[in-house]
Amino acid sequence: MSISKDFTVTNKVGLHARPAARFVKAATKLQENSIVITNVTKQTPQVNAKSFTCVLSIGANQNDVVRLTIDGDNAEEAMATFGELFEANFGEEE
Repeated sequence: MSISKDFTVTNKVGLHARPAARFVKAATKLQENSIVITNVTKQTPQVNAKSFTCVLSIGANQNDVVRLTIDGDNAEEAMATFGELFEANFGEEE
C-alpha cells in the first residue's frame, strides 16, 4: 500500500538539523517501508526520508508544505507516527 499526506512545517526554524534528525530516526525505524519526502512549496524532487542530508536538502522552512509518501504494509500506521512528529513540532519549543 502507498499513501501520501501533506504536512505544514510549523516550527520557527523549519526542518533544520535537530528536527531533521528526529524525522530521519523515525523513518529508519520503519525498515520495511519506502519513505520519500518533497517540499511542495519549493517544488523539490522527492528524496529518501531515511537520509539526513536528503531531508535537509529540501530546505523546508516554517510554513512550507512537505509531502510524505510511504510504501509498505503498515503505511497508515507509519504515517500516523509522522503526523504526531509534525504536530509536536519535533519536540522543538515555539
